[in-house]
Amino acid sequence: MNAYRFRLPAALVLALAPLLAAAQDACPDRSSYASARGIIADLGRIVAPNGVQEDYAAKIGGIAQWVNVRGQDRDNPLLLFVHGGPASPVIPTLWQFQRPLEEYFTVVNYDQRGAGRTLLLNPQQEVAGTLRIQRYVDDAIELADYLRSRYHKRKLVLVGHSWGTVVAMQAALQRPDLFHAYVGIGQVIDVRTNERVSFDYGLRTARERGNAEAVREMEAIAPYPGDAPLTRERIVVARKWPQHYGGLSAFRSESNYFFQGPRLSPDYDDAARCAINAGSEFTLGRLLDEFLQVDYRGVKRFPIPVLMFMGRHDYTTPSEPTAAWLAQVRAPYKRGVWFEHSAHMIPWEEPGKTLVSLLEQVRPLALQGEAGER
Repeated sequence: MNAYRFRLPAALVLALAPLLAAAQDACPDRSSYASARGIIADLGRIVAPNGVQEDYAAKIGGIAQWVNVRGQDRDNPLLLFVHGGPASPVIPTLWQFQRPLEEYFTVVNYDQRGAGRTLLLNPQQEVAGTLRIQRYVDDAIELADYLRSRYHKRKLVLVGHSWGTVVAMQAALQRPDLFHAYVGIGQVIDVRTNERVSFDYGLRTARERGNAEAVREMEAIAPYPGDAPLTRERIVVARKWPQHYGGLSAFRSESNYFFQGPRLSPDYDDAARCAINAGSEFTLGRLLDEFLQVDYRGVKRFPIPVLMFMGRHDYTTPSEPTAAWLAQVRAPYKRGVWFEHSAHMIPWEEPGKTLVSLLEQVRPLALQGEAGER
């Protein structure tokens, strides 16, 4: 059995998850990485007089949630990033791509309930019964309001990635007064459509490349999603091969830069890194049924500027449904940006274009919004 097949079942595999749990190989000792982590920490240290570099636990939604805030200038727009998964926090890999963004935004990341450091801060038995999509939405809204007050901003830029788009998009719809704009990266519009498009890509590519093993496994669950229950076992197979053929990271069969990235994180110790896998196991089963019902196709009007960053090769949350939704929605401002060399992991795969797109398309909206409301 090859290494790819051995690791994947441990991921528990929601369609929109970057499958971070797949890379956590029993949490080996990280002492050999200490020097490298120290160098990364020193490079990332914010020394600008008006900068901000903070980590803290904030009481959000009745529990402690871990927050990371970084920026070179407190006067810059505030940007809240809602990570994917669920329970795949960005904090342990933000060192890979975020520093350039911090020159133009104060960037906030947080570990959602059941994820990473937040998982470690709270008794699991007290959190387990709260794992519902609306609770995550309420958390994002409450955190945004808290950040506005703490950092003296009228509004924030809201960015969601993958699973985080399910949460962030609903937060923008419910509380548009909190946000200058919404940016979806790897946006989820309709889960069942995503499942079909992703599966069809994997099966088609496997046939083209003569991969008999992949064809046999995928044909065994066809038609997909079909009318049969979307069990974890079927989702494992349906996610496995599209991602193997570059549907997670374009032109790559694996994404070790992301999966192994937490080992070098200056923000995550061993306990927090091991909590990534534990968080996936804790949350996925409790959210799966509700997640499978997510469908934003009925949203015809969006109350704030909306931008979609779409990977041309994304077959984890395929971009075609997002482009179709964006074409028909009415909004004060809308824009789609295609990333031709990316799949699902746009900020990691094309960090330069991510920065330029935020600078050209999003930062002006935030600056104008703050100026216009003073």
